Amino acid sequence: MDRERDWEFYLRSLSLSARESSSSNDPTASDPSLLQSVRKLCEICKNEKSEDLVARVYPQMNKLFQRTVASQSQSPSHNSSLLLLAILQFFLDFGEVVLHDADPSLRTYFRSCLSREFSDPAVAAATLDFLNANKIKIISSFPTLLPEFFPLLLKLIAWNGEKLERPVLKIFPGLVSPGSFLPLFPSLVDLPILVVALEKVERSSGSLVGSSIASIQKSAAPEMLIQLMDESYTGSTIEDIGVNSEIEGSDSIDVSDSLFLDLLKDENDGLAERHWTSPGMAAALQSLIKSSQSERLRQALLMTPRLLDVYFSIALHEVNNSLICALIPLLMSRYDSLFPDRIFSYEVRRRLLEFMLAAFHRSPDFIALLKKPIIDRLGEAYDSSAKTELALQLCWAIGEHGGGGGSRKDIARELFESLELLLYENLSSSRLGLSQESSVTSADAASRKSSQARLLCFVITAIAKLATFHRELLPRARVSLAKVARSRNSDMRVWRRARDYLGLMNEPALCMSVLGPLSGHQGSPGTVNWTDGGSKMIAHVPFYILNDQEGPPFHDFSFSDIIPRSSEKKQAI
Repeated sequence: MDRERDWEFYLRSLSLSARESSSSNDPTASDPSLLQSVRKLCEICKNEKSEDLVARVYPQMNKLFQRTVASQSQSPSHNSSLLLLAILQFFLDFGEVVLHDADPSLRTYFRSCLSREFSDPAVAAATLDFLNANKIKIISSFPTLLPEFFPLLLKLIAWNGEKLERPVLKIFPGLVSPGSFLPLFPSLVDLPILVVALEKVERSSGSLVGSSIASIQKSAAPEMLIQLMDESYTGSTIEDIGVNSEIEGSDSIDVSDSLFLDLLKDENDGLAERHWTSPGMAAALQSLIKSSQSERLRQALLMTPRLLDVYFSIALHEVNNSLICALIPLLMSRYDSLFPDRIFSYEVRRRLLEFMLAAFHRSPDFIALLKKPIIDRLGEAYDSSAKTELALQLCWAIGEHGGGGGSRKDIARELFESLELLLYENLSSSRLGLSQESSVTSADAASRKSSQARLLCFVITAIAKLATFHRELLPRARVSLAKVARSRNSDMRVWRRARDYLGLMNEPALCMSVLGPLSGHQGSPGTVNWTDGGSKMIAHVPFYILNDQEGPPFHDFSFSDIIPRSSEKKQAI
């Protein structure tokens, strides 16, 4: 009896609030208990498992949803967002019973509500709780929803910080799809820039709570933001409109903010080029270096590497090779274009390199398929220390994987020629990675010399390995290494390595064992199968140290065989 009375009370409250006569007002303002009524009705429908009760409630729920959405554009409120989430939960739970497709309702919530309320901590947390509670159903029934709105979901974590990191990580696999995989990477890397863009909008236009960036024209600084969004969606340029002189002040949005347009969007519209080399971006990043970092920005700098860990893990285990192959050039292009923070840049670059090398290890043919971007990066080894590091790691991958495999002889020859060119340029120049400045300290000169020697060692190793894999390149490799060995200007480590490799090349079997591929040549006479080392190479010390021991080894030799124990020393004394 009490349950029936509660049912009638909650349903009457819902019916009154769903009336269209007061559709312009916020329904939660006239009835603060409305949210509780919706939740109780959902609970009763679940417990009773009655399709008749669900059918009686659904029309009122649908009307209330439409009225609440209409009120959001005029008077957004915290309670309205929570009410919409409760109604969406009803649609997901009983949509099959009443034949209601929840996909349009979910998209309406993202576009009409979350785009205005993403900066509200309570709404952001409630949205992520809702998505996690219904993660399996949303991913299976609406697989394009989360990938489409991943820019908006990244705003949640960018603005609200580390307290939302764990719930975002739980739904993160749902953000990855064939259509979002590539655009998601630059959005993750540029998460700190997104924070800067949002903070800039807030300083120029007031609080972000309750106002969508797309509808920020009602704020204190409307013109520039309208034009930014117009440029974003129509392609018109701010310079054509000519309003730069109307906005002044250090916190106002200037032309350089057009570079943040792609970050400020709420929906995924494909992979967009971000002009990191433009003067506007350079000026914006320079201003960030001089100013102090906000707490929100510091948290974004810490979260981004952890988000990239999850992204790359999903890429290696779930994404097909064609998308991974398309991602690698994007990683190369962004390796030297990161937010100007030393620790952040180090952590992100380390992850980019680890993923690239793991992808090459899994699919060595990527090296052949990506010949042009790889050669381009080798040609940029002089530009900066970051590009030098990228170039030497690519040299290692070329040599380690034989330029893409034994069947890619033409590709291997082109890569070999690029390595030769890089080697000869470095032998005749000391300008590695730095501009020709007259004022160079001794410490900088030593660092440059060390960096150049390290790159040359990688190049020499790649040349030797590539020639070992593709035997037709051996004569050219001998000529290249001989020039290095005879060069008086090269670092001692460089010419010593060149001499060692020249000596190895005179012993083909040993050269194949040391410099050859990990598999595929173990059947050649004299070669060593290193994969058997765990079971066959059991001595602690080389056998030549134990030359006085005759015959085959009968036990695991150790240093105690050649170095007397302390007790034996005492007895001898």
